[in-house]
Amino acid sequence: MLTTILATIVVLGVLILVHELGHFWAAKSVDIEVPRFSIGIGPKAVGFQHGETEYVLSWLPLGGYVRMAGMEEEEALEGIEGESVDEEREPSPRDFDAKPLWARTLVISAGVIMNFLFAVVTYAAISAVWGVSPEPDAAIGDVQEEYVPEGAFELSAVEPGTPIESLNGEPMGSWRDLRIALLTSEDSTVTFGLAGGRNLEIPMPATDSARQVLLQAMQPAAGVGTTIERVMEGSPADSAGIRSGDRIVEVAGSPVEEWTDLSQGVERRPGQEVSVVVERGGERVQLTVVPRVNVRAAGGDTLRFGRIGVAPRIGLDRLGPVQAAGYGMQETWRWTSFTVSWLGGLFTGAVSTESLGGPVAIGQLSGEAARAGVRSLLSFMALLSINLAILNLLPIPVLDGGHLVFLTIEGIRGEPVSAEQRVRWTQAGVVVVAALMIFVIINDILRIVG
Repeated sequence: MLTTILATIVVLGVLILVHELGHFWAAKSVDIEVPRFSIGIGPKAVGFQHGETEYVLSWLPLGGYVRMAGMEEEEALEGIEGESVDEEREPSPRDFDAKPLWARTLVISAGVIMNFLFAVVTYAAISAVWGVSPEPDAAIGDVQEEYVPEGAFELSAVEPGTPIESLNGEPMGSWRDLRIALLTSEDSTVTFGLAGGRNLEIPMPATDSARQVLLQAMQPAAGVGTTIERVMEGSPADSAGIRSGDRIVEVAGSPVEEWTDLSQGVERRPGQEVSVVVERGGERVQLTVVPRVNVRAAGGDTLRFGRIGVAPRIGLDRLGPVQAAGYGMQETWRWTSFTVSWLGGLFTGAVSTESLGGPVAIGQLSGEAARAGVRSLLSFMALLSINLAILNLLPIPVLDGGHLVFLTIEGIRGEPVSAEQRVRWTQAGVVVVAALMIFVIINDILRIVG
């Protein structure tokens, strides 16, 4: 629990700081007065004054803000900070609204830009310090029939190791390419282009959870060994005495040669006692593990599968500075494209709103990532930073995207949206964001209670 709390504070604190520093530095660069820089929202907890700016920590750690002089929309947020905005102040050349359109656009965009840059730099650092694992080829190593969705049973007849050369005509280079293409496809059917010129057409599940089940049914021909790299703290494997460095050689009486053998052995036995034999220090040790029950909905069915909380040891290749920078940009672009497609799926119904997570889900994932190691925590922070950037670009007044809509309208018609209209729209945006926050928190609670 302590690890989860600390990890959540670090993750949210760093990402909020990065975002707000973007706004702050951009405002200073174009000589806008900044009376307050806050991490958190609501009444001030602690703070100090330096120059013209008061730097504070506020009580609600669900965001932050940079209060800029002369930004009329702040009237809509009176009471959120626990203070009212001074309405009697004289206009100043250093006011936000007194600056040219390009300068205001830069200031509003800077937070999102910083979030994207954080992701690029973080992914680059991961690849340079720890290295990156080689991507499995887009080839089917095995098909678990119990997870194959209705209408896709022809997958079971595919010969193990068969390369998937394309999906709906698009070339597939790696398993990750295939995974993202399946999760973001808007087609009702997909056609696998298999080696040898054979095509296999299957219906595409409509929901995100059902697509995850389809991917779970198809195991990549990865050739990953069975040596344990990480054991998650508090996991079934941890409780059973499995250690980092152990090599799994047998599960439930069956020999284990590749990681897929191990994952299938535990997935098929949720909540059951499973005999596991590990090789440790040249000796074989027999242990008993009870895989944690995981539940996933697929259409009208509910699938139960087991997890024990271990990660394999995979060879990592460290990249040089130029390659690392390219990798950082590639990963950021890849996850940006995926997140945008996922958001599109929310509006079309392809992605269930049940998959939305709030602060509780972020806390849980932060804790899991922290227990998995620094590399996993940084990777999670980079991905979350991308998500926060994209969410901030939604055209909802009070978010950066809403402000950019106002500025776009001003650029088109040559005069700004009136302060009264901006205030009214911003107040409406506060209501929308608050409703969304309540919804995702309810989602989090329902997910916890099952």
